[in-house]
Amino acid sequence: MNQETFQIFLWVMSAVASVVFIALYFVEAGYGMFRTASWGISINNKLAWALMEAPVFVVMFGLWGKSGAGFAMPAYFFFLLFQLHYLQRAFIFPFLMKGESRMPVAIMAMGIVFNLLNGMMQAGGLFYFAPEGLYADGWAYLLKPHALLGIVLFFAGMVINLHSDYVIRHLRKPGDTKHYLPEKGLYRYVTSANYFGELVEWTGFAILTASSAAWVFVWWTFANLVPRADAIHRRYREEFGDEAVGKRKRIIPFLY
Repeated sequence: MNQETFQIFLWVMSAVASVVFIALYFVEAGYGMFRTASWGISINNKLAWALMEAPVFVVMFGLWGKSGAGFAMPAYFFFLLFQLHYLQRAFIFPFLMKGESRMPVAIMAMGIVFNLLNGMMQAGGLFYFAPEGLYADGWAYLLKPHALLGIVLFFAGMVINLHSDYVIRHLRKPGDTKHYLPEKGLYRYVTSANYFGELVEWTGFAILTASSAAWVFVWWTFANLVPRADAIHRRYREEFGDEAVGKRKRIIPFLY
């Protein structure tokens, strides 16, 4: 792949994300509370999450090693942040999940395909096709105002995401299968605080890296999570009533 092909790849990925964004307002992705038998064969949720998220970790690691970028800063720092997220997402998060829920194989397969492509996209943006001279300042790059802002947002988003997942995991007692309205942390302001955290995290990563590939990933994150947050918000209003949900927004506090 050359620079021109990579740019076409980014445009195609952006266009597909636009289609996904529209489609998800009409079709609820069948995992979690929206899983139905119509999505076909399903497997254990823990296994599915691990299989779905691990490929991007492996691809990123392999392409980093193949690129020869080594430990040069700041690209190596970007690599570590990306891998930190997916180390948790692929190898820790699934095994913290409670219950015996299942995920359709079709959903898992779509996730695997996206993660493989995203691993190629992010590695390309950081190690192979970064604009010449963008990261030439080495460590000093990380002291630039936009980089500091990006680092703060990345870790703030990660903390929000991890805490929100913790809140969800502890809504039920062992053996309980009921749905509950989460109310702690940022769930006081939005019904999908975990998604808000992830959106903040990857926005911070894009600001930090100044990578067009990272911004395409932000668009994908937005396109995937915002419609689902809307669906969750509507489901909560149906189950718990308008009064219980109150003035909570869907995913972005005070805005949407």
